[in-house]
Amino acid sequence: MAVLWLLALLGLGAWLGHSLKLSGDLRKFMPDARTPAQKLLLDELGQGPGSRLLLMAISGSDPATLARQSQALRARLEADRDLFAMISNGGQSPIDAIPGSWLPYRFLLTDRYDQQRLDAQTLHAQLAERVQDLGSPAAGMIEPLLPRDPTLELLYVAQRLQPARAPQQIEGVWFDRAGTRALLVAQTIAGGFDPSGQQQAVAAIDAAFEEIARGTGSTLLLTGPGAFSVEISTRTQNETRWIGVFDTVGLIVLLLVAYRSWKIPLLGVLPLASAGLAGMAAVMLCFDQVHGITLAFGFTLIGVVQDYPIHLFSHQRPGLDPRANARRLWPTLATGVVSTCIAYITFFFSGVEGLRQLAVFTITGLAVAALLTRLVMPELLDPATGDFADSKLMGRLGDAIERLPRPRWSLALLAVIAAGVIVAVPTPFWQHDLSRLTPVPVESLRHDQDLRQELGAPDVTYVLAVQAPTREAALAASEALRPRLDAQVAKGALASYDMAARYLPSAGLQQHRQQQLPEPAAARAMLDAALAGLPFRSEVFAPFLADLEQARTARPLTEAELADTPLAAPVQGLLLDGGDHLTALVSMSGIGDPQALAAALRGSGAQWIDLREASRTLVDTYHRVLVAMGVAAVLLAIVVAIALREPRRIVRVLLPMGLSVLLILAVLRALGVELNLFHLISMILGAGLGLDYALFFDHAGDDAADQRRTLHALIVCSLMTLLVFVLLALSSIPVLRAIGATVAMGVVFNFVLALLVSRQPRAKQVTDAQP
Repeated sequence: MAVLWLLALLGLGAWLGHSLKLSGDLRKFMPDARTPAQKLLLDELGQGPGSRLLLMAISGSDPATLARQSQALRARLEADRDLFAMISNGGQSPIDAIPGSWLPYRFLLTDRYDQQRLDAQTLHAQLAERVQDLGSPAAGMIEPLLPRDPTLELLYVAQRLQPARAPQQIEGVWFDRAGTRALLVAQTIAGGFDPSGQQQAVAAIDAAFEEIARGTGSTLLLTGPGAFSVEISTRTQNETRWIGVFDTVGLIVLLLVAYRSWKIPLLGVLPLASAGLAGMAAVMLCFDQVHGITLAFGFTLIGVVQDYPIHLFSHQRPGLDPRANARRLWPTLATGVVSTCIAYITFFFSGVEGLRQLAVFTITGLAVAALLTRLVMPELLDPATGDFADSKLMGRLGDAIERLPRPRWSLALLAVIAAGVIVAVPTPFWQHDLSRLTPVPVESLRHDQDLRQELGAPDVTYVLAVQAPTREAALAASEALRPRLDAQVAKGALASYDMAARYLPSAGLQQHRQQQLPEPAAARAMLDAALAGLPFRSEVFAPFLADLEQARTARPLTEAELADTPLAAPVQGLLLDGGDHLTALVSMSGIGDPQALAAALRGSGAQWIDLREASRTLVDTYHRVLVAMGVAAVLLAIVVAIALREPRRIVRVLLPMGLSVLLILAVLRALGVELNLFHLISMILGAGLGLDYALFFDHAGDDAADQRRTLHALIVCSLMTLLVFVLLALSSIPVLRAIGATVAMGVVFNFVLALLVSRQPRAKQVTDAQP
């Protein structure tokens, strides 16, 4: 039977390994967006330009060496088109930003003739400047361009597309103000909420730089949202790895000490493995992709299934068939499982897809493990040769517990004190700032801010958004903002801004520019008049006239033409497709007074969005989880009431769990901890554990031997759980630390309170009196 069970697990594991599709999009664990600002926050964090930027600084060598390394790194990364949409270090010619095939369309991209037509006087002035250029050192560059582009329109357009606040250049590449660090910026194909894609990009940068800088002593500083997500992922994997090793060793030692058998640790693992694989399969069948956090967190939550076989092992004794033992324990075990599953069902109404996945995973895992413990595990157990709980140590421990006073009014006082602490502590109840959950060191955040200032990267806190039903309308609406924004730049309230229309003008604006261009006959007359008194022959400029006519009659450029060009990345990042609408973003840099700038742009048709405030209001919607927890508590009480039926027993079972939740909240509040989603999920897990403890203490009745076996089982269960979550509480990762500390407190509080409240007094031993 054990071999068949193991083979089934191996087969299911092989199928899952072949079919499993993992997702890394962290937005799956964010609440559904309810406001435009919240929706934009999730889109901006996931796909916006700020979320996909990786900022780099090379230092540790002389400027010439750093410049060579910067150019070499840019060349290596530009070759990897699957990972990077754009690499910039100031070393490219501005003209490289515009494909050669677009040369005739430069007149649709330039804004020089929006207010005044291209006429003979303007063209004459430009040609006169070219005469001077041909006598300068720049003649070698100007002469090949002259026949086709006498106004150097392409160079003007390319320069307008360059960052407004570009760093200084040394040796042809960007350097910081001190001249000691060569700067680069990369934009990844992967979105900010795609950890696997960001990890590949960061790995490619590290590998390329290691080869380029070998033996030079140069070092690379890499920052940005993607770099931070990789750092978080790496630290999490490293910490969970050593926590897993300690957990495994500790659990094996604990089971060997508790049961003095090599077979029981092996059997005890089977329900947990079955629960995990069954949960993964269920999520795969219900959702398109399984989130990585669902698996990591799900295996933590279903760790409670290790308790199921423990109860079976500890209650086994000579003369009792394992099947009869399982039948006897089943009503209590099933009540605990059903109650815990009800708690997780409420996740379906949380508005968070990741929690819905977690609910499917956990409920399936708990149900499968419980059924296997009931139906299959007894078939694998050998008849007991002894009673595991029949020892002097357990006997003395049981006697000591029996002498403990029964708490009555002290529990009410404890509840009042806990409630008072929860209400009285001035610390905010809810954690509004998502950034506080990050384990990224303060020093790394400071480096990121420093590089953003040096590179003029967009501010990641404030953004302007214009929504429209079509791309054309969105581009046109954002173009209408330019006069106001230019005025703010001129006043110094804003250093620079960026928008998709800067790279791709709306079709309406392009058509307006076409109308400003002269027809062929007028263009020939304009050229002849402009050449008067200049040493040029008119036939030389035939390519120029051809480009004018092609630009005048061409179909306006669209986003499709931007594919595979350097302009595609900024347009895609600043023009977000929302399905039924388009959002044109305006990113801003060097904001002096955000409130004053927002006031100046009021009434412009653009929405000023504070992404930090949007994240706060988005987090506030997690209160739905609190409502779900309240509904779960009511349903759980109903299940327990149906199972136990006696009011005194119902109170004895539910009271420890409720009081434990109150105590956990009081301790967290007293320590100044602001609650987040992971505290709430952990409290649900702790409540499920507490319910199990109370149910089994109640199930033991007043028989001393049965109480001793229950105590043995629950000590083993609680120590196993406590070991796991104490290690998590020691983690440097805020999320893991929140889970570990909360559940560890729940284990201690629930065990102690269930021991004092739910355990029944022993039956008095009656002896026959001697005559």
